[in-house]
Amino acid sequence: MTSRFTHSFWIKTLLAGTLLLPFLPVDVHGESSAVPSKTEPAKLKPAEILKARRGLYESMEQISGIPWYRLAAIDQYERTLTRAHPKDRKHPERLTGIFMTSPAWTGWLNPDQTDQQPGSITFFNGHGRDGSGDGVADANNDLDVLYSMANVIQKYGTRQEDFSIALWEYYHNTRAVQRIQQFAKLYEHFDRIDLFDHAFPVPLGTNYSYRSTWGTKRSWGGYRIHEGTDIFAPQGLPVRSTCYGVVEIKGWNPFGGWRIGIRDLNNHYHYYAHLSGFDKNAHIGEVVTPGQVIGWVGSSGYGKPGTQGKFPPHLHYGIYRDTGLTEWSFDPYPLLKHWEQEERAQKKAKAKSK
Repeated sequence: MTSRFTHSFWIKTLLAGTLLLPFLPVDVHGESSAVPSKTEPAKLKPAEILKARRGLYESMEQISGIPWYRLAAIDQYERTLTRAHPKDRKHPERLTGIFMTSPAWTGWLNPDQTDQQPGSITFFNGHGRDGSGDGVADANNDLDVLYSMANVIQKYGTRQEDFSIALWEYYHNTRAVQRIQQFAKLYEHFDRIDLFDHAFPVPLGTNYSYRSTWGTKRSWGGYRIHEGTDIFAPQGLPVRSTCYGVVEIKGWNPFGGWRIGIRDLNNHYHYYAHLSGFDKNAHIGEVVTPGQVIGWVGSSGYGKPGTQGKFPPHLHYGIYRDTGLTEWSFDPYPLLKHWEQEERAQKKAKAKSK
């Protein structure tokens, strides 16, 4: 199958110097080589890694016509899967997080599962492509990896609905389609990829208290464990988003009362429960920022819609990690302490600078 953007065009673009300089070695004559060097993320600072990734996505957008934020979203989702399954998806450290198994890269019927020849890989319908122009389809070369994924997505078109279809055909997982669309929305909205700042869920300096309560027993509605941390605070105290994210769920839950769920770029689901109400801007599908008010502390839950007052006012805050097929909770207390201390330190630093 022939893609809309050809390999020869890719080489011409490289030679024209439209790609990021960090990926292109310079020869003695001062011109960019068509063969990119392998970047070693371990030698780069975090900000440099993010800058290099953004440049890589934008360069591939010029080649494929696929918006950079969609490529970034796929790459970030793949990175979260590797964190959840490090043994199954082990690969050398590189800028890109996209991982393809040997059969997917070389072709399921390919007798050579280490094949790096673009021609034979294409013959066996493998996804692997040569994006660097060196004649090799290397599953651990950043340009080859991103070019190969762009080739998969590009076959279905460039419209939003085409992108959804491409994701479904590749992952066969509605959860993956939703997550990547959410990530793309965040990247497009903010036009940046360094969206990992956090805030404490209630304003510092207000009257609140909390301790580690994850894993303790609960009996209402059947015996279960407590999947979060309770932050006790006055009725009506503002509840804030702890992250950059997209509102995924909002409404009533018999256990959590009025609750809201937000998905971040780490594929963590942030759960805020027992609210007394929601902010008018916190709609499903809306983008939120760290510290943005999304609702108010209450005592709702443990009954039919509108039930209030069965326990003291507090915010139940939980975090769930998506593993690709399932989600499971983990103790948010250490993160809460870290965000609280970090925000307090930032406030002190700002006060001193005035």
